[in-house]
Amino acid sequence: MSSLLARIARSLTLHWKRSLAFAIATVIVLGGLAGTVGGMPPEDFDIPGTESQKATDLFLEHAPALAGVSATLVFHTDDGTLRDPANRAVVERTLAAVRRLRGVAELDDPYQQISPDGRIAAGDVRYDLEFDQVEVEDGRALERALARATDGTDVDVEMRGVVADMASQMEAPVGELIGIALAIILLTVLFRSGAAMAATLIGALLGVMVGQIILQLVARPLGLPEFATTIAVMLGLGAGIDYALLIIGRYREQVAAGSAPQDASAKASATAGASVLAAGLIVMVAIAGLLVIGIPLIGKMGLGAAIGIACVVVSSLTMLPVMIGALARWLRPKKPQHVLPSPAFERWGRTITARPWATVAVGVLALALLCIPVTSMRLGQPDDGNQPESRTQRRAYDLLSQAFGPGYNGPLLVAVDLQRAGEGAAADLRRLEAALGRAPDVAFVSPAMPSRDGAMATISVIPRSSPQDEATSDLVKHLREDVIPAATAGADMPVYVGGQTAAFMDFSDKVSSRLPVFIAIVIGLSVILLMAAFRSLWVPLVSAVFNLLSIGAAYGVITLVFQEGVGASLVGADSGVPIVSFVPVMIFAILFGLSMDYNVFLLSRMREAYHEGDRPRDSIIHGVSRIGKVIVFAGLIMASVFLAFVTQPDVIVKMMGLGLGLAILVDVLVVRLVIAPAVVQLLGDRAWWIPRWLDRVLPNVSLDGHEVDAPTEAELEAAIAGQATDEREAVR
Repeated sequence: MSSLLARIARSLTLHWKRSLAFAIATVIVLGGLAGTVGGMPPEDFDIPGTESQKATDLFLEHAPALAGVSATLVFHTDDGTLRDPANRAVVERTLAAVRRLRGVAELDDPYQQISPDGRIAAGDVRYDLEFDQVEVEDGRALERALARATDGTDVDVEMRGVVADMASQMEAPVGELIGIALAIILLTVLFRSGAAMAATLIGALLGVMVGQIILQLVARPLGLPEFATTIAVMLGLGAGIDYALLIIGRYREQVAAGSAPQDASAKASATAGASVLAAGLIVMVAIAGLLVIGIPLIGKMGLGAAIGIACVVVSSLTMLPVMIGALARWLRPKKPQHVLPSPAFERWGRTITARPWATVAVGVLALALLCIPVTSMRLGQPDDGNQPESRTQRRAYDLLSQAFGPGYNGPLLVAVDLQRAGEGAAADLRRLEAALGRAPDVAFVSPAMPSRDGAMATISVIPRSSPQDEATSDLVKHLREDVIPAATAGADMPVYVGGQTAAFMDFSDKVSSRLPVFIAIVIGLSVILLMAAFRSLWVPLVSAVFNLLSIGAAYGVITLVFQEGVGASLVGADSGVPIVSFVPVMIFAILFGLSMDYNVFLLSRMREAYHEGDRPRDSIIHGVSRIGKVIVFAGLIMASVFLAFVTQPDVIVKMMGLGLGLAILVDVLVVRLVIAPAVVQLLGDRAWWIPRWLDRVLPNVSLDGHEVDAPTEAELEAAIAGQATDEREAVR
């Protein structure tokens, strides 16, 4: 593999002009295709095998309007009441404009749901469109219709729901821009070279851009959710910059030793490039492992993120050699110390390896303390009450809570299958209605509404608590396990509690039940890939264990901030927010993969020094002195990119950004630079041992680049010292 990467890099560097022209043409063609056939479908919340899904299936078959996409319109006035003739005329004009929109099938009369003071009224707009047929323009069209109908009047109208959410897409990429700005600063400080910074950033950004174009192309065929593109950008920026940084840094070492640009590029790809390929594969395997959860939304998010990572890996291995060819004369370090091993990290390596047991104990204790809040983690789904007040969804939520109580924002839809019910079905339905009304935490129960074909009936149950409240989760469980079975005993009438609120709870339960299988598969595949890369048994196994600790620390941080409210206001979030159901599995997949990135970067330099003849401790010290500074800056850049997304208004994005950003810092500063060197020291020669039978079975993936001629560590330092002497002589 290293030999192939070297040949590709050498060719691209030598023929950089034609390679660059081909790359530009490819991006233009892909961009044109994405503009004509691309587009993101809305989220698919199918949860196979759950009770809420059974309810949805009944709705789809017998009452499609209840299963399709919808929006809730909330009318409000501070001048009189909505029943006043002038205000009523505005409401009627608004409803008439909405009826003319594409796909609108049913429109509730808001005067059937009006507050006691007459100032707030609400009604649902139901579309006859499937989830994958709704487009951003449908949301924008609804937004425009409401604005035109109420402009200059005393009536305000807010909206929430799937269609309203579509109108909020394509917001300004504030998080991305902040992350890029911080990356520019850190890259400049690291390289002390504008050319090296530019090459690194361009290589990464091109991969992110191509990834976004490809996601637009495949989004509809694969049913990828819109949030997949956000995750792909977060990962692509962070990982792409790190990958490019590693390759450019290795190139500068080689060219400073006297190698020609094409030879230095080949060596960089054979060593650092091979590490990038291995690390990228591990990230992709970890993220694509989300498919085993069995929930389409989560699996497709993982698939989209894996596509984004694949694009930045390919960009690093192809566009960076092209950038090296184009900027070769400016990429050579002006001062030798810019590429020499770091004396500070050399001292750090000696300190860590001198007392390995104590070092491991301190590092593990720090991680364990951060893991403590995980014991109280509660999975759930934040509702629109967690949106910023500037968004119409939040204003609609607050108005509905004010007028009808917080539970109105998340009604439970009880689906009753009447296909096998006999003559006593009407009495059975009345008994069920009464039992539901007596349940604790129920504010209102609507009469059963039969479908047009009479095959089912729907009962709407309004909780007293908000959709994200734990009391609502307890109510759903109580209805399913106690109230409904008792009320329908002896009746041949299947009953399912559905609706969006119940679906989110089923979503959380299914994620929790599949989490052990997912973790086992991701760890198993990642360990096998590391064994193939390092020809080691113990290093991959130990790495996996400490990765779990750093991921536990990430869980602890987001639980402490969002659920317990410690510092929540600093990130613009409310306290008491449940941890979004898919966030723990997404963080596990992403962090397990990304932390393996740094693991590969660090261990590959240690292993390289070991195979060049260093004793175990010396190989650790040399590896840390060579790669320590790069890992720290790479971690700071990736953490900055993730943490920048805390500025986004969506609480889910905030949760992902904070969890990933702080976890990367913990992983780099504690696991990679404290625990990992100490563990390798304790293992000694066994760190690079593998049983013969396993060595024969695993494919041989070289990360050392021995196939490519290059100077040894000592020769590299001697060449750099010689260059420095020549420069001093020239000055004299």
